[in-house]
Amino acid sequence: MLQGSMVALVTPMSADNQIDWSCLAKLVEWHIEKGTHAIVAAGTTGESATLSMEENKAVIRAVVKAARGRVPVIAGTGANNTVEALELTASAKESGANACLLVTPYYNKPTQEGLFRHFEHIASRVAIPQLLYNVPGRTGVDMQPETVLRLAAVDNIVGIKEATGDLARAKRLVEEAPADFLVISGDDATAVELILLGGRGNISVTANVAPAAVARACELALEGKADEARAANQELAALNKALFLESNPIPVKWALTEMGMIPPGIRLPLTPLAEQYRQQVCEALQSAGSL
Repeated sequence: MLQGSMVALVTPMSADNQIDWSCLAKLVEWHIEKGTHAIVAAGTTGESATLSMEENKAVIRAVVKAARGRVPVIAGTGANNTVEALELTASAKESGANACLLVTPYYNKPTQEGLFRHFEHIASRVAIPQLLYNVPGRTGVDMQPETVLRLAAVDNIVGIKEATGDLARAKRLVEEAPADFLVISGDDATAVELILLGGRGNISVTANVAPAAVARACELALEGKADEARAANQELAALNKALFLESNPIPVKWALTEMGMIPPGIRLPLTPLAEQYRQQVCEALQSAGSL
């Protein structure tokens, strides 16, 4: 169910930073038309850190409604407060999400045992498939492979979004976790290589602006067509780099605005893309056929 190109969907906002619900529904429709295999709502790229609890729940409900069961919806329900993450996860299940994505608790820097207990606690209380999400560059905590492998044995924990870009680590998880445990890339630049190692897909920032191209690269990699997959990925290389010139989702939201897909809103403390990076992002969009 969860494989291929899974877009980490932006949350479109008006110039006064209110969520644009009509635009959100249109983005979901566009991704389905372009072949995106699953949609992640209210994740990092969706500015979950600046959404209120009620907004987070509402975004997930809106994406589920717009998708109408045509592709899986993965709800971003992680938090650094276990009680809050539990509430968000329970709400996502009630809203009809197909799975949840839970980031490692940020800022409070839990131990590996704390990480295990946090995720085990939520999984034991909400019967919905759950993906772990390890992104130490943003959270300040790195969930070690040993902890992931412990959690892989927990009911409802079905996989991990591994966003370190460390292919050796990903390979170990593929080889040592249960066969049905999903190892999914959270790093666009290395996603094709991870899939070729046995990973199941890519939770992608780049898919926001090049959905068909990212979907095709993932499909080729899943089919084991290594040369073709790498060639398809090479066409996205400039875009994969440009979309991280400033903190995600600053560049990708600016790019979507340039493409006429969303209004220009982005919430503080994030700011619009700096002037010196705009030409590079535009050129990358053009090279990928997105602009």
